[in-house]
Amino acid sequence: MSATPIVGGFHPDPSVCRVGDDYYLVNSSFEYLPGVPIFRSRDLVAWQLIGNVLDREDQLVLPSSAGSSGIFAPTIRHHDGRFFMITTSINTVSDGHLIVSATDPAGPWTTPVQTRGAVGIDPDLFWDEDGTCYLTWASGWGETPIMQVVIDPGTGTLHSEPRGLSRGTGLAHPEGPHIYRRGDWYYLLLAEGGTERGHTVTISRSRTVAGPYEGNPANPILSHRSTADPVQNTGHADLVETADGWAMVYLGVRPVGPSPSFHLNGRETFLAGVEWVDDWPVVDETAFEVQPRDTSLEDDFPSPELDRRWIAPGRHPREFVSAGPDGGVAIQPSPSPEHRSLLAIRVEDQNWDARATVAAGTARLVLRLDDSHWAAVESQGGAVSARVVMGPADQTLASTPGPGSPDVTLAIRATQPAPEPWGRMAAADNLELGYVIGQDFQVLASIDGRYFSTEVAGGFTGRVVGVEPLPGRADPAILRRFEYRAL
Repeated sequence: MSATPIVGGFHPDPSVCRVGDDYYLVNSSFEYLPGVPIFRSRDLVAWQLIGNVLDREDQLVLPSSAGSSGIFAPTIRHHDGRFFMITTSINTVSDGHLIVSATDPAGPWTTPVQTRGAVGIDPDLFWDEDGTCYLTWASGWGETPIMQVVIDPGTGTLHSEPRGLSRGTGLAHPEGPHIYRRGDWYYLLLAEGGTERGHTVTISRSRTVAGPYEGNPANPILSHRSTADPVQNTGHADLVETADGWAMVYLGVRPVGPSPSFHLNGRETFLAGVEWVDDWPVVDETAFEVQPRDTSLEDDFPSPELDRRWIAPGRHPREFVSAGPDGGVAIQPSPSPEHRSLLAIRVEDQNWDARATVAAGTARLVLRLDDSHWAAVESQGGAVSARVVMGPADQTLASTPGPGSPDVTLAIRATQPAPEPWGRMAAADNLELGYVIGQDFQVLASIDGRYFSTEVAGGFTGRVVGVEPLPGRADPAILRRFEYRAL
Protein backbone atom coordinates (compact mmCIF):
# COMPACT_ATOMS: atom_id res chain seq x y z
CA MET A 1 0.00 0.00 0.00
CA SER A 2 0.93 3.64 -0.22
CA ALA A 3 1.83 5.18 3.13
CA THR A 4 1.09 8.58 1.59
CA PRO A 5 -2.34 10.10 2.26
CA ILE A 6 -4.29 11.69 -0.56
CA VAL A 7 -5.17 14.49 1.88
CA GLY A 8 -2.77 14.66 4.80
CA GLY A 9 -2.94 16.07 8.28
CA PHE A 10 -6.17 16.46 10.28
CA HIS A 11 -8.56 15.50 7.47
CA PRO A 12 -10.50 12.67 9.14
CA ASP A 13 -13.76 10.82 8.42
CA PRO A 14 -13.66 11.13 4.61
CA SER A 15 -16.77 10.90 2.46
CA VAL A 16 -16.74 10.94 -1.33
CA CYS A 17 -19.13 11.13 -4.27
CA ARG A 18 -18.73 11.22 -8.05
CA VAL A 19 -20.54 13.47 -10.50
CA GLY A 20 -19.56 12.92 -14.13
CA ASP A 21 -15.78 13.06 -14.37
CA ASP A 22 -15.34 14.79 -11.02
CA TYR A 23 -15.02 13.46 -7.48
CA TYR A 24 -15.82 15.44 -4.35
CA LEU A 25 -14.45 14.74 -0.88
CA VAL A 26 -15.39 16.17 2.53
CA ASN A 27 -13.88 15.75 6.00
CA SER A 28 -14.71 16.38 9.64
CA SER A 29 -13.60 19.75 11.01
CA PHE A 30 -14.54 19.52 14.74
CA GLU A 31 -14.08 22.87 16.55
CA TYR A 32 -12.51 24.66 13.58
CA LEU A 33 -14.35 27.12 11.36
CA PRO A 34 -15.16 27.36 8.56
CA GLY A 35 -16.44 23.80 8.78
CA VAL A 36 -16.23 20.77 6.49
CA PRO A 37 -13.48 21.32 3.90
CA ILE A 38 -14.46 20.16 0.41
CA PHE A 39 -12.03 18.96 -2.27
CA ARG A 40 -12.34 18.15 -5.98
CA SER A 41 -10.39 15.62 -8.07
CA ARG A 42 -10.44 14.03 -11.51
CA ASP A 43 -8.44 10.91 -10.58
CA LEU A 44 -9.02 10.34 -6.82
CA VAL A 45 -5.29 10.91 -6.26
CA ALA A 46 -4.71 14.65 -6.73
CA TRP A 47 -7.14 16.83 -4.76
CA GLN A 48 -7.78 20.59 -4.76
CA LEU A 49 -9.45 22.42 -1.89
CA ILE A 50 -12.39 24.30 -3.45
CA GLY A 51 -14.00 25.67 -0.30
CA ASN A 52 -15.63 24.91 3.03
CA VAL A 53 -19.25 23.82 3.20
CA LEU A 54 -20.15 25.57 6.47
CA ASP A 55 -18.51 28.92 5.89
CA ARG A 56 -21.12 31.36 7.27
CA GLU A 57 -22.40 32.31 10.70
CA ASP A 58 -25.98 31.48 9.66
CA GLN A 59 -24.85 27.90 9.02
CA LEU A 60 -22.76 27.18 12.10
CA VAL A 61 -21.81 28.98 15.33
CA LEU A 62 -19.84 27.22 18.07
CA PRO A 63 -19.98 28.14 21.76
CA SER A 64 -16.23 27.89 22.35
CA SER A 65 -12.92 26.69 20.99
CA ALA A 66 -13.06 23.54 23.14
CA GLY A 67 -11.08 20.67 21.60
CA SER A 68 -12.86 17.93 19.64
CA SER A 69 -16.22 19.67 19.82
CA GLY A 70 -18.16 20.96 16.82
CA ILE A 71 -18.54 19.07 13.54
CA PHE A 72 -18.29 15.29 13.51
CA ALA A 73 -18.31 13.00 10.45
CA PRO A 74 -20.01 14.37 7.30
CA THR A 75 -21.40 12.52 4.27
CA ILE A 76 -21.58 14.05 0.79
CA ARG A 77 -23.97 12.77 -1.87
CA HIS A 78 -25.40 13.99 -5.19
CA HIS A 79 -29.04 13.45 -6.17
CA ASP A 80 -31.26 14.93 -8.85
CA GLY A 81 -28.91 17.78 -9.71
CA ARG A 82 -28.05 18.82 -6.13
CA PHE A 83 -25.24 18.09 -3.71
CA PHE A 84 -26.24 17.22 -0.17
CA MET A 85 -23.99 17.24 2.88
CA ILE A 86 -25.19 15.86 6.20
CA THR A 87 -23.24 16.02 9.43
CA THR A 88 -23.57 16.40 13.20
CA SER A 89 -22.60 19.30 15.42
CA ILE A 90 -21.89 17.56 18.71
CA ASN A 91 -22.72 20.81 20.54
CA THR A 92 -26.35 20.53 19.37
CA VAL A 93 -26.56 16.75 18.95
CA SER A 94 -29.93 16.48 20.68
CA ASP A 95 -31.46 18.64 17.91
CA GLY A 96 -30.55 16.12 15.22
CA HIS A 97 -28.19 16.20 12.27
CA LEU A 98 -27.57 19.15 9.93
CA ILE A 99 -28.33 18.95 6.20
CA VAL A 100 -27.25 21.54 3.63
CA SER A 101 -27.39 21.43 -0.16
CA ALA A 102 -25.98 23.25 -3.18
CA THR A 103 -25.98 23.10 -6.96
CA ASP A 104 -22.29 24.08 -7.01
CA PRO A 105 -20.09 22.16 -4.55
CA ALA A 106 -17.85 25.23 -4.18
CA GLY A 107 -20.90 26.98 -2.70
CA PRO A 108 -22.92 28.71 -1.62
CA TRP A 109 -24.55 25.99 0.46
CA THR A 110 -27.96 26.46 2.05
CA THR A 111 -28.71 27.25 5.67
CA PRO A 112 -28.95 23.90 7.53
CA VAL A 113 -32.15 22.04 8.26
CA GLN A 114 -32.17 19.70 11.26
CA THR A 115 -33.38 16.12 11.55
CA ARG A 116 -35.20 16.44 14.87
CA GLY A 117 -35.91 12.99 16.26
CA ALA A 118 -32.81 11.36 14.78
CA VAL A 119 -30.14 11.73 17.47
CA GLY A 120 -26.59 10.42 17.16
CA ILE A 121 -23.52 10.84 14.96
CA ASP A 122 -22.11 9.82 11.57
CA PRO A 123 -25.22 10.36 9.42
CA ASP A 124 -25.57 8.98 5.88
CA LEU A 125 -28.04 9.72 3.07
CA PHE A 126 -29.13 7.10 0.53
CA TRP A 127 -31.73 7.42 -2.24
CA ASP A 128 -33.36 4.21 -3.44
CA GLU A 129 -34.46 3.75 -7.05
CA ASP A 130 -38.01 4.89 -6.24
CA GLY A 131 -36.67 8.21 -4.90
CA THR A 132 -37.13 7.39 -1.21
CA CYS A 133 -34.36 8.95 0.88
CA TYR A 134 -33.04 7.06 3.90
CA LEU A 135 -31.06 8.55 6.77
CA THR A 136 -28.80 6.03 8.52
CA TRP A 137 -26.73 6.95 11.57
CA ALA A 138 -25.01 5.68 14.71
CA SER A 139 -27.01 6.24 17.87
CA GLY A 140 -24.22 4.98 20.13
CA TRP A 141 -26.51 2.96 22.39
CA GLY A 142 -29.05 0.11 22.44
CA GLU A 143 -28.94 -3.39 21.00
CA THR A 144 -29.03 -2.05 17.43
CA PRO A 145 -26.95 1.16 17.55
CA ILE A 146 -27.10 1.64 13.76
CA MET A 147 -30.44 3.33 13.09
CA GLN A 148 -32.42 4.21 9.96
CA VAL A 149 -35.41 6.40 9.04
CA VAL A 150 -37.11 7.71 5.89
CA ILE A 151 -36.48 11.44 5.55
CA ASP A 152 -37.14 14.50 3.42
CA PRO A 153 -33.60 15.87 2.97
CA GLY A 154 -34.92 19.27 1.93
CA THR A 155 -36.69 19.92 5.22
CA GLY A 156 -35.13 17.37 7.60
CA THR A 157 -38.60 15.98 8.34
CA LEU A 158 -38.76 12.31 9.35
CA HIS A 159 -41.36 10.28 7.43
CA SER A 160 -41.17 7.07 9.45
CA GLU A 161 -40.34 5.90 12.93
CA PRO A 162 -36.59 5.41 13.48
CA ARG A 163 -35.75 1.71 13.69
CA GLY A 164 -32.73 -0.35 14.53
CA LEU A 165 -30.89 -1.54 11.43
CA SER A 166 -27.71 -3.28 12.64
CA ARG A 167 -25.68 -4.09 15.71
CA GLY A 168 -22.49 -4.45 13.67
CA THR A 169 -20.33 -7.56 13.59
CA GLY A 170 -19.59 -7.70 17.32
CA LEU A 171 -16.65 -5.30 17.51
CA ALA A 172 -16.75 -2.19 19.66
CA HIS A 173 -18.38 1.07 18.60
CA PRO A 174 -20.19 0.30 15.32
CA GLU A 175 -20.47 3.68 13.58
CA GLY A 176 -19.82 5.51 10.30
CA PRO A 177 -22.62 3.75 8.36
CA HIS A 178 -23.01 4.13 4.61
CA ILE A 179 -25.66 2.45 2.45
CA TYR A 180 -25.08 1.54 -1.23
CA ARG A 181 -26.92 -0.45 -3.88
CA ARG A 182 -25.10 -2.61 -6.41
CA GLY A 183 -27.18 -4.90 -8.56
CA ASP A 184 -29.75 -6.69 -6.43
CA TRP A 185 -27.85 -6.15 -3.20
CA TYR A 186 -27.92 -3.37 -0.64
CA TYR A 187 -24.67 -2.94 1.27
CA LEU A 188 -24.06 -1.52 4.75
CA LEU A 189 -20.51 -0.30 5.31
CA LEU A 190 -19.46 0.31 8.93
CA ALA A 191 -16.50 1.47 10.97
CA GLU A 192 -15.98 -0.72 14.02
CA GLY A 193 -13.45 -1.28 16.80
CA GLY A 194 -13.10 2.38 17.80
CA THR A 195 -11.01 4.97 16.00
CA GLU A 196 -7.77 3.92 17.70
CA ARG A 197 -5.50 0.92 16.94
CA GLY A 198 -8.43 -1.51 16.70
CA HIS A 199 -10.19 0.43 13.95
CA THR A 200 -11.68 -1.63 11.09
CA VAL A 201 -14.00 -1.48 8.10
CA THR A 202 -16.76 -4.11 7.86
CA ILE A 203 -19.52 -4.71 5.34
CA SER A 204 -22.84 -6.53 5.28
CA ARG A 205 -25.49 -7.00 2.59
CA SER A 206 -29.22 -7.51 2.22
CA ARG A 207 -31.84 -7.92 -0.50
CA THR A 208 -33.77 -4.99 1.00
CA VAL A 209 -32.66 -1.63 2.32
CA ALA A 210 -34.37 -2.43 5.61
CA GLY A 211 -32.34 -5.61 6.13
CA PRO A 212 -31.65 -7.93 7.78
CA TYR A 213 -28.00 -7.53 6.79
CA GLU A 214 -25.71 -10.55 6.46
CA GLY A 215 -22.07 -9.96 7.39
CA ASN A 216 -19.24 -10.68 4.97
CA PRO A 217 -17.45 -13.89 6.05
CA ALA A 218 -14.17 -12.07 5.29
CA ASN A 219 -14.88 -9.17 7.69
CA PRO A 220 -13.15 -6.93 8.45
CA ILE A 221 -12.42 -5.99 4.86
CA LEU A 222 -9.83 -3.41 5.97
CA SER A 223 -7.79 -3.23 9.17
CA HIS A 224 -4.14 -2.72 10.11
CA ARG A 225 -4.57 -3.71 13.73
CA SER A 226 -1.72 -5.80 15.21
CA THR A 227 0.50 -5.13 12.20
CA ALA A 228 3.73 -3.19 11.68
CA ASP A 229 2.23 -1.19 8.83
CA PRO A 230 3.29 2.49 8.92
CA VAL A 231 -0.39 3.47 8.59
CA GLN A 232 -2.55 2.51 11.56
CA ASN A 233 -6.10 3.09 12.90
CA THR A 234 -7.52 2.46 9.41
CA GLY A 235 -11.28 2.75 9.22
CA HIS A 236 -14.26 5.06 8.71
CA ALA A 237 -14.44 4.45 4.96
CA ASP A 238 -16.66 5.42 2.04
CA LEU A 239 -17.04 3.70 -1.34
CA VAL A 240 -17.40 5.34 -4.74
CA GLU A 241 -18.01 3.87 -8.17
CA THR A 242 -15.47 5.06 -10.74
CA ALA A 243 -15.64 5.00 -14.54
CA ASP A 244 -13.98 1.57 -14.59
CA GLY A 245 -14.46 0.09 -11.11
CA TRP A 246 -14.78 1.05 -7.46
CA ALA A 247 -12.56 2.75 -4.90
CA MET A 248 -12.51 3.40 -1.16
CA VAL A 249 -11.42 6.40 0.87
CA TYR A 250 -10.67 5.83 4.54
CA LEU A 251 -8.92 7.43 7.48
CA GLY A 252 -5.61 6.37 8.97
CA VAL A 253 -2.77 7.76 11.04
CA ARG A 254 1.01 7.64 10.73
CA PRO A 255 2.34 6.97 14.24
CA VAL A 256 6.00 7.70 14.96
CA GLY A 257 8.41 7.66 17.86
CA PRO A 258 8.92 5.28 20.78
CA SER A 259 6.29 2.84 22.00
CA PRO A 260 3.31 3.15 22.00
CA SER A 261 4.02 5.51 19.05
CA PHE A 262 2.32 8.85 18.56
CA HIS A 263 0.36 10.27 15.66
CA LEU A 264 1.01 13.97 15.45
CA ASN A 265 -1.04 15.39 12.61
CA GLY A 266 -4.39 13.80 13.33
CA ARG A 267 -6.31 11.31 11.23
CA GLU A 268 -5.64 11.59 7.49
CA THR A 269 -7.39 10.45 4.30
CA PHE A 270 -6.08 7.47 2.34
CA LEU A 271 -7.17 5.70 -0.86
CA ALA A 272 -7.55 2.08 -1.97
CA GLY A 273 -9.04 0.23 -4.91
CA VAL A 274 -11.95 -2.19 -4.64
CA GLU A 275 -12.64 -5.37 -6.61
CA TRP A 276 -15.88 -7.35 -6.36
CA VAL A 277 -15.68 -11.11 -5.80
CA ASP A 278 -18.91 -13.10 -5.35
CA ASP A 279 -20.70 -9.79 -4.80
CA TRP A 280 -18.42 -8.83 -1.91
CA PRO A 281 -15.91 -5.96 -2.06
CA VAL A 282 -12.23 -6.85 -1.74
CA VAL A 283 -9.92 -3.95 -0.86
CA ASP A 284 -6.74 -3.51 -2.91
CA GLU A 285 -4.42 -1.10 -1.13
CA THR A 286 -1.90 -1.20 -4.01
CA ALA A 287 -4.34 -0.02 -6.70
CA PHE A 288 -3.26 3.63 -6.68
CA GLU A 289 0.13 5.32 -6.63
CA VAL A 290 -0.09 8.40 -4.46
CA GLN A 291 2.56 11.11 -4.53
CA PRO A 292 2.98 13.72 -1.77
CA ARG A 293 0.90 16.87 -2.29
CA ASP A 294 2.43 20.33 -2.45
CA THR A 295 1.33 21.73 0.90
CA SER A 296 3.37 24.94 0.86
CA LEU A 297 1.69 28.26 1.59
CA GLU A 298 3.22 31.71 1.18
CA ASP A 299 0.70 34.37 2.10
CA ASP A 300 1.31 38.10 2.36
CA PHE A 301 -2.45 38.70 2.26
CA PRO A 302 -2.77 40.60 -1.01
CA SER A 303 -6.57 40.34 -0.95
CA PRO A 304 -9.25 40.97 1.69
CA GLU A 305 -10.42 37.40 1.05
CA LEU A 306 -8.44 34.88 3.08
CA ASP A 307 -6.99 31.75 1.51
CA ARG A 308 -9.36 28.78 1.89
CA ARG A 309 -6.88 26.99 4.15
CA TRP A 310 -7.19 29.50 7.00
CA ILE A 311 -9.29 28.26 9.92
CA ALA A 312 -9.84 29.17 13.57
CA PRO A 313 -10.97 27.25 16.67
CA GLY A 314 -14.54 28.16 17.57
CA ARG A 315 -14.80 31.26 15.39
CA HIS A 316 -15.10 32.15 11.73
CA PRO A 317 -11.86 33.99 10.81
CA ARG A 318 -13.78 36.85 9.22
CA GLU A 319 -15.09 37.70 12.71
CA PHE A 320 -11.68 38.86 13.92
CA VAL A 321 -9.40 39.30 10.87
CA SER A 322 -9.28 42.50 8.82
CA ALA A 323 -6.85 44.33 6.56
CA GLY A 324 -3.77 45.58 8.37
CA PRO A 325 -2.95 49.30 8.57
CA ASP A 326 0.19 48.94 6.42
CA GLY A 327 -0.42 45.66 4.64
CA GLY A 328 -0.91 42.17 5.99
CA VAL A 329 -3.83 41.50 8.34
CA ALA A 330 -4.86 42.64 11.79
CA ILE A 331 -5.99 39.87 14.14
CA GLN A 332 -8.26 41.30 16.83
CA PRO A 333 -8.09 39.92 20.38
CA SER A 334 -10.94 37.67 21.46
CA PRO A 335 -13.68 39.37 23.48
CA SER A 336 -14.22 36.26 25.63
CA PRO A 337 -12.04 33.59 27.27
CA GLU A 338 -14.15 30.85 25.62
CA HIS A 339 -12.71 31.62 22.19
CA ARG A 340 -9.24 32.14 20.76
CA SER A 341 -8.43 34.55 17.95
CA LEU A 342 -6.05 32.04 16.37
CA LEU A 343 -5.70 32.28 12.59
CA ALA A 344 -4.23 28.90 11.62
CA ILE A 345 -3.77 26.24 8.97
CA ARG A 346 -3.73 22.48 9.34
CA VAL A 347 -0.28 20.88 9.59
CA GLU A 348 -0.18 18.29 6.78
CA ASP A 349 3.43 17.05 6.91
CA GLN A 350 5.69 15.12 9.25
CA ASN A 351 8.66 17.43 8.62
CA TRP A 352 7.79 21.09 8.21
CA ASP A 353 8.74 24.70 8.84
CA ALA A 354 6.37 27.60 9.60
CA ARG A 355 7.35 31.28 9.79
CA ALA A 356 5.28 34.33 10.62
CA THR A 357 6.49 37.90 10.19
CA VAL A 358 4.64 40.04 12.72
CA ALA A 359 4.84 43.54 14.12
CA ALA A 360 7.16 43.24 17.11
CA GLY A 361 5.46 43.03 20.47
CA THR A 362 1.98 42.12 19.19
CA ALA A 363 1.75 38.41 18.43
CA ARG A 364 2.75 34.83 18.93
CA LEU A 365 3.16 31.91 16.52
CA VAL A 366 1.31 28.91 17.93
CA LEU A 367 1.36 25.15 17.36
CA ARG A 368 -1.97 23.94 18.77
CA LEU A 369 -3.46 20.53 19.38
CA ASP A 370 -6.08 21.85 21.81
CA ASP A 371 -6.34 24.62 24.39
CA SER A 372 -4.48 22.50 26.95
CA HIS A 373 -1.67 21.34 24.64
CA TRP A 374 0.14 23.99 22.63
CA ALA A 375 3.53 25.62 22.08
CA ALA A 376 4.33 29.15 20.99
CA VAL A 377 7.03 31.63 20.11
CA GLU A 378 6.05 35.04 21.49
CA SER A 379 7.24 38.52 20.62
CA GLN A 380 6.56 40.60 23.70
CA GLY A 381 8.17 43.44 25.62
CA GLY A 382 11.19 43.63 23.35
CA ALA A 383 11.96 39.92 23.82
CA VAL A 384 11.25 36.69 21.96
CA SER A 385 10.26 33.73 24.15
CA ALA A 386 9.48 30.03 23.74
CA ARG A 387 6.49 28.85 25.74
CA VAL A 388 4.73 25.50 26.16
CA VAL A 389 1.41 24.51 27.74
CA MET A 390 0.89 20.84 28.62
CA GLY A 391 -2.26 20.37 30.67
CA PRO A 392 -1.88 22.40 33.89
CA ALA A 393 1.81 23.12 33.21
CA ASP A 394 2.54 26.48 31.55
CA GLN A 395 6.22 27.33 31.22
CA THR A 396 8.51 29.73 29.40
CA LEU A 397 11.45 27.62 28.24
CA ALA A 398 13.75 30.36 26.98
CA SER A 399 13.81 34.06 26.21
CA THR A 400 16.15 36.40 24.36
CA PRO A 401 16.19 40.08 23.36
CA GLY A 402 14.36 40.63 20.10
CA PRO A 403 16.07 41.79 16.91
CA GLY A 404 15.19 45.43 17.65
CA SER A 405 13.40 45.93 14.33
CA PRO A 406 9.76 46.92 13.79
CA ASP A 407 8.99 43.41 12.56
CA VAL A 408 10.15 40.01 13.76
CA THR A 409 9.89 36.62 12.07
CA LEU A 410 8.84 33.90 14.49
CA ALA A 411 9.41 30.27 13.52
CA ILE A 412 8.49 26.70 14.48
CA ARG A 413 10.09 23.67 12.85
CA ALA A 414 9.28 19.96 13.19
CA THR A 415 11.63 17.19 12.09
CA GLN A 416 11.77 13.45 12.58
CA PRO A 417 14.77 12.40 14.71
CA ALA A 418 17.31 9.92 13.43
CA PRO A 419 16.83 6.39 14.80
CA GLU A 420 19.03 5.33 17.68
CA PRO A 421 20.65 1.86 17.80
CA TRP A 422 18.18 -0.99 17.23
CA GLY A 423 15.92 1.45 15.42
CA ARG A 424 14.62 3.01 18.63
CA MET A 425 13.26 6.54 18.31
CA ALA A 426 14.03 8.92 21.14
CA ALA A 427 11.20 11.35 20.35
CA ALA A 428 8.01 11.50 18.31
CA ASP A 429 9.44 14.51 16.51
CA ASN A 430 11.73 17.38 17.38
CA LEU A 431 9.86 20.65 17.73
CA GLU A 432 12.13 23.69 17.52
CA LEU A 433 10.81 27.06 18.64
CA GLY A 434 12.70 30.17 17.60
CA TYR A 435 12.96 33.15 15.30
CA VAL A 436 14.70 34.10 12.05
CA ILE A 437 17.47 36.62 11.44
CA GLY A 438 18.18 36.95 7.72
CA GLN A 439 17.69 33.34 6.65
CA ASP A 440 19.10 31.79 9.81
CA PHE A 441 16.81 29.95 12.21
CA GLN A 442 17.73 30.90 15.78
CA VAL A 443 16.54 28.06 18.03
CA LEU A 444 15.32 29.09 21.48
CA ALA A 445 14.07 25.68 22.64
CA SER A 446 13.65 22.13 21.36
CA ILE A 447 11.04 19.74 22.78
CA ASP A 448 9.69 16.25 22.14
CA GLY A 449 6.59 16.55 20.00
CA ARG A 450 4.82 13.63 21.68
CA TYR A 451 3.29 16.11 24.13
CA PHE A 452 1.31 17.55 21.23
CA SER A 453 -0.06 14.23 19.97
CA THR A 454 -3.45 12.57 20.25
CA GLU A 455 -2.01 9.73 22.33
CA VAL A 456 -1.03 12.25 25.03
CA ALA A 457 -3.75 14.89 24.73
CA GLY A 458 -6.67 12.70 23.62
CA GLY A 459 -9.37 13.93 21.28
CA PHE A 460 -9.95 13.55 17.55
CA THR A 461 -8.11 16.42 15.89
CA GLY A 462 -4.56 17.15 14.76
CA ARG A 463 -2.05 19.96 14.86
CA VAL A 464 -2.62 23.43 13.47
CA VAL A 465 -0.13 26.29 13.30
CA GLY A 466 -0.95 29.97 13.18
CA VAL A 467 -0.85 33.44 14.72
CA GLU A 468 -2.84 35.07 17.51
CA PRO A 469 -2.61 38.28 19.57
CA LEU A 470 -0.76 38.30 22.84
CA PRO A 471 -3.03 37.81 25.85
CA GLY A 472 -3.99 40.80 27.92
CA ARG A 473 -3.52 43.32 25.12
CA ALA A 474 -6.28 45.37 23.57
CA ASP A 475 -4.46 46.03 20.30
CA PRO A 476 -4.46 43.49 17.44
CA ALA A 477 -1.69 41.24 16.25
CA ILE A 478 -0.30 42.47 12.95
CA LEU A 479 0.62 39.58 10.64
CA ARG A 480 2.63 40.72 7.63
CA ARG A 481 3.49 37.40 6.05
CA PHE A 482 3.09 33.69 6.73
CA GLU A 483 5.09 30.83 5.21
CA TYR A 484 4.62 27.08 5.59
CA ARG A 485 6.56 24.39 3.75
CA ALA A 486 7.35 20.72 4.00
CA LEU A 487 10.97 19.79 4.71
